Amino acid sequence: MLNESNHQEKKEDFSNELNISPDLTELLLQRGIATFEDAKTFFRPSLNHLHDPFLMKNMDIAVNRLCDAIFSQEKILIYGDYDVDGTTSVSLVHGFLNKFSDQLTYYIPDRYTEGYGISSQGIEHAREEGIKLIISLDCGIRAVDKAALAKSYDIDLIICDHHLPGDSLPDALAILDPKQADDEYPYKELSGCGVGFKLLQGFCMQNSIDLEELFQFLDLVAVSIASDIVPITGENRALAFYGLKKLNHSPCPGLKALIEVSGLKGELDISSIVFYIGPRINATGRLTHAHDSVRLLTAKDDSETEVFAEVLNVRNRERKEFDKSITEEALEMVAASEQLKAARSTVLFKNDWHKGVIGIVASRCIEKYYRPTIILTESAQKATGSARSIEGFDIHAAITECSDLLEQFGGHTHAAGLTLSIDNVPAFQQKFEEVVASRIASDILTPKIDVDLEVDLNFINYKNYSILKQMSPFGPHNQKPVFVTRGVKLKYPPKVVKDEHLKLSLYQDGEEFVYDAIGFGLAERADMISNQSFDIAYQIEENEFRGNKSLQLNIKDVKIA
Repeated sequence: MLNESNHQEKKEDFSNELNISPDLTELLLQRGIATFEDAKTFFRPSLNHLHDPFLMKNMDIAVNRLCDAIFSQEKILIYGDYDVDGTTSVSLVHGFLNKFSDQLTYYIPDRYTEGYGISSQGIEHAREEGIKLIISLDCGIRAVDKAALAKSYDIDLIICDHHLPGDSLPDALAILDPKQADDEYPYKELSGCGVGFKLLQGFCMQNSIDLEELFQFLDLVAVSIASDIVPITGENRALAFYGLKKLNHSPCPGLKALIEVSGLKGELDISSIVFYIGPRINATGRLTHAHDSVRLLTAKDDSETEVFAEVLNVRNRERKEFDKSITEEALEMVAASEQLKAARSTVLFKNDWHKGVIGIVASRCIEKYYRPTIILTESAQKATGSARSIEGFDIHAAITECSDLLEQFGGHTHAAGLTLSIDNVPAFQQKFEEVVASRIASDILTPKIDVDLEVDLNFINYKNYSILKQMSPFGPHNQKPVFVTRGVKLKYPPKVVKDEHLKLSLYQDGEEFVYDAIGFGLAERADMISNQSFDIAYQIEENEFRGNKSLQLNIKDVKIA
C-alpha cells in the first residue's frame, strides 16, 4: 500500500508540474519519464541531444582512415546488406561522401547467390577493382573469415554494424558496433544506418563540416529506424523525429518519388514507412537485386527517380502476389491436416515457394494460427527457411535443440533462418514440434493486447489527444497507447462495412456525448455486442472526412462486460 501511495503522490506532483492530466502522467511514468527534464527531452527531441560519436569504440581509428582515403583519393567501396537498413545505409554514406570524393563505389550482395552479410564474392570484387578501403554497413560483425580474406589482399575494412557480436571478432581495421561488450557508447540500439550516420558525424566534426549538411540525409535514417524495428527511444527518437520532418517536408528525390508512387497522402509517420515505403525498398532484394533500391535512393534527377520508383513499385506488386498465393497454399496445407491443426507449431515445406517472401508468409500464418512458425523452400538443392515466433517464446533456442538435423542456422528470439538437407525435413518437423510442445506454455498461444491505461470515455478530447500526438514517433519501446474503457453501450445499431469492419457509436451511462469508433476486421462481433454493455480496447486517432476532422476510437478488441 505504501508503494501505491507513493506512486499516486509522485504522479499528482508530476502531473501538476507538467500541467497535464494524471492519466497522461501515468503514461509517461510507464515509459520511464519521471522528471521535468526527462519530459522536456521526450517532448522536445533535439539533435543537440545526439551523443559525441567519438565515445564509440574505434571511432577515432575509423574516421582517421576515412579521412586519409578521401584526401589521398583512394578507391572506397561502400558495402551494405540487401534489406532496407542496408540499402539506406549505403545510400546515406555514398550520398554524403560523394561530395568529398569521386572514388566511391558501392556493393550489395545478391540474396540468392551470396547470402547475407559480407561475401567472398564481394571481397574478390573489391580486389579486382583495386579497392583499398571497404566500409561495411549493417553487416560484418561476425564475418571473421571474410575480414581475414580482405586483410590477405591488403584491403582495410571498417565494419559498421549493430548486431550482437559472436564469440570472436573479425580482424578488421576498425569495428563500430555499440553492442561490443567493452564499448561504452551511451546508446546501444542504433540501426545499421544509424551507426553509419555516427561515422559521418565523426567525419564532419573532425573536418569542421557543418552538421546541417549531414542532417539533410536524416530521412534515410528514419526509414532505416522504422523498417528495422529498433527501439524508438533515446538517440533513435531524435533521429526519427527529425528524419520524419525531413521526409514530410523535403524528402530526397528518391524517397519523394517513392511516396508519390505509393499513393501516400497527408503526414507520414513510422507506420507509413513500415507498411508502404519499407516494403517497396525491400522488394528488390527479395525478388531481383537490391542495387535497384540504392539507385533510386541516390538518384538526383526526377526522370531517373520516376523510373526507379516504378521499378520498386512493380517489384512490390509481384512480391505481394507471391506472398498472397504462397500464404493461401500454406494455410490450406494446415487446414487439410488434423495433425497440423492440432500442433503447437507450424513447419511447412514446398520446393517451389519463392525464397524471398517465406519470412513474410511465416508472419501471415501466425496471424491465422498463433504459434511458432517455420516456412521452408528449396534453394541450391537444400531446404532453406525463415522462422517467426510469438511473444514469449524463444524460437532460436528451440531451433538450437534441433541443430543435429541442420547444416546452418542463426537469428534471435523472435526470428531466425535455417538450412538443412531436404531429406531431413520430415525429421526436423517432428523434432521441432516435440521441442515446442515441451517448452511452450498454453497461455501464450493466445494473442494478447498490451493495455496501457483504463479510462472513461470522457478522457477522449482534443486537449489530451494533442499531448498524445506529441508522444510520437511511436514504435518499439514507445508504442502508441492502448486504452481500455469498460461498460460502454451502443447508441445506434452497429454498421458492418465491406463485410469485415465494424462502425459503432458508443457512450457510457451518465455521459451525453457519443463517440465514433471503427473496428477493422471485427464484423463478426456485431451480434455479440448488439444488446448489452461491453468493454473495449482501443487507440485514439483523428479521422478526416470531407474536410471535417474528428476524434474516433480505433477498436482493437471487444469483450462482454
